[in-house]
Amino acid sequence: MLATLVIGLREGLEAALIVGIVAAFLRKNGKALTSMWIGVIGAVILSLAIGLVLDLVVSELPQRPQEALETVIGAVAIVFVTGMVLWMSTHARFMKKELEASAQSALSDGTSRALAVMAFLAVLKEGFESAVFLLATFQHSSDTVLAVTGALVGIAAACLVGFGLYTGGISINLGKFFKVTSIFLILVAAGLVVTAVGTAHEAGWINGGQAATVDLSWLAPSGSSIQGALVTGVLGIPPHPVLIQVVAWFAYVIPMSLLLFWPARRRLSTDRGMWVRRGVAGAMVIAAGVLALTVRPASTPLPDEAPLAGGPGSALTAASVSGASLTLRGGQQDIRVPLVDGAVGDHDGVAPTEHFTVNVAPDADDLPGQVTLEELMTLNGHRLPVGFNAARDRGPFDATWSRSLSADVWTAGGRLLDVSGRDALVLTLAGGGLTGPRTLSVDAGAALPAGALATGGSWQASVAYVATVKSAVLAQGAGRTEAHFWNTVVPIALLAGAVLVLLRAWQVRRRSRPRPAPAVPPHPDPLADPSRVPAAVDGTPMR
Repeated sequence: MLATLVIGLREGLEAALIVGIVAAFLRKNGKALTSMWIGVIGAVILSLAIGLVLDLVVSELPQRPQEALETVIGAVAIVFVTGMVLWMSTHARFMKKELEASAQSALSDGTSRALAVMAFLAVLKEGFESAVFLLATFQHSSDTVLAVTGALVGIAAACLVGFGLYTGGISINLGKFFKVTSIFLILVAAGLVVTAVGTAHEAGWINGGQAATVDLSWLAPSGSSIQGALVTGVLGIPPHPVLIQVVAWFAYVIPMSLLLFWPARRRLSTDRGMWVRRGVAGAMVIAAGVLALTVRPASTPLPDEAPLAGGPGSALTAASVSGASLTLRGGQQDIRVPLVDGAVGDHDGVAPTEHFTVNVAPDADDLPGQVTLEELMTLNGHRLPVGFNAARDRGPFDATWSRSLSADVWTAGGRLLDVSGRDALVLTLAGGGLTGPRTLSVDAGAALPAGALATGGSWQASVAYVATVKSAVLAQGAGRTEAHFWNTVVPIALLAGAVLVLLRAWQVRRRSRPRPAPAVPPHPDPLADPSRVPAAVDGTPMR
C-alpha cells in the first residue's frame, strides 16, 4: 500500500499542479473552465482504459507469455520512474515558474483551447505512467486490495494538494518534496528491477546468474506478516534472491543514488568528469574482455558404460554408445547395433535428447541343435509347455533358433542416457515324438551352455546409472547456459554500457564548449570602393 500511495501522490501531484495552474490562469483571465475539465476527464478515462486493457491482456495469456509481458511492463515502469526521478531532481524547484510561463505563452494566443490541450496531455502523460507503474506494482503485491487503496489515497491527496495550490491555501516546497520521495522511489524501482529479472527468467529470457546467494528470509519472511509485505511487497526484495537479482539491484541503486545525492560542491569539473567517464567506460570494456576470455563451462565426467539390469533370462552386463552405434556386452560376444533416424525430444526431464528405436536379428547359430525335455521345461519356466505330452513327447528334440533384438536408446550430447530392450528368442522343435513342428518363445538362461547366448530376456540400464548421467547432463547444460550468460550476454551489456557512457561524455563535452561569438563584418573602407568616396562640389572624388 505504501508504494502505490507514494506513486499515486507523486504522479497525481504533478498532474494536479499543471491543472491547477491552468485553471488559475483561465479564471484570472475570465475564461470558462469547461474545455479544461473535458480534457482532464478524457485523459483520466483514457488512462484507466489503458490500465484495464494491459491487465486483461496479461491475465489472459499463458504462463510463459504472461511472464514475458510482465517483464516488458516492469521494464517500461522502471524507465518511467527513473526518468521522472531524474527530471524532477533538476526541474522541481523551477517547475511552477516554467508551467506559469508556458500557460502565459499559450494564453497569449487568444484562446483557452491551447491550455485545455496542455492539461489533457499532462494528465494523460501522468495517467499512462501511473497505469504502467501501478500495474507492475499490483502484479507482485501481496494484497491487491490494499495496493489499490494506497493508489487511490495517494491520488486523492494529490488532488487536495492541487486544489490547495489553486486556491492559494497551500504552499509546498516542490524541490524538497520530490527529493524526499525520490529516495523511496529509487528503492521501489530497484525492487521492480529485481522482479523484472525474475519474470524474465520465468519467460526464458535470462537463464544465467541463477546461483543462490544469501538467505533473507529473516528480513523478508514469507506469509502475510507486515514486515514481509513491506520488504517484499513494497521494496520487491525476495527472501532468497539469486545472483543476477543481487547484481541488478546494486547496479540500479548505486548509480541512481550517486546521480541524485552526490553533493553539488563536490561535483567534478567538466574536464575531470570527462576523464572519470572515460575511466568508467574503459573499466567496463576491460571487465567485458576478462569475462569473455576466462569464463568457461565446467566439465563433468560421465561413466563410459551403463551397467544393465534384467530378469533371470538376461545375460547382458553393460551397454555403451560410440559414434552412431550401440554396443551390448554380455557372455563371450558383443552385439553392435547401428543407431539411425533418431528423434529429438525430452526424456525423464532431460532435453534435448535423441531417441532411437532399433530392431535387429542377431546370429543364433551358436545355440545347441538339440534340446532335451528337461532343458525345454527349464527354458519354459520349469514347466511343460502347453500341448506337450511327457509320456509321448520324450525328446530329445531337434532345435531351430531365431532371435529378434529390440531396444529403445536415449542419448544426450552423444552419451548414453538410458536404454531398455528385449531379446526375444524363438525356438522351433521337431522330432522327439512330436507329430509336427512346434514353436514357442523362450528366455535363454542357465540351462544353455555357458557363453552360448550373449543376451536374452528383458533388460534396462541400472537406475543408479540413469540418475547419475541425468544429473551430470543437467549440470553440464546449466553450466553451458551459465557460462554463455557470463561470457557473452554480460560482456555485450557491458560494452553497450561503455558506449552509452562515452556518448554521454561526448554530449557533455560538446555542451560545455564555449560557443564562438558571431563574426562582426569589418567596417567598410570608403577608400577601397571609389563609389563610396564622397564627391566634391564639382563631382570629382575627394582624396
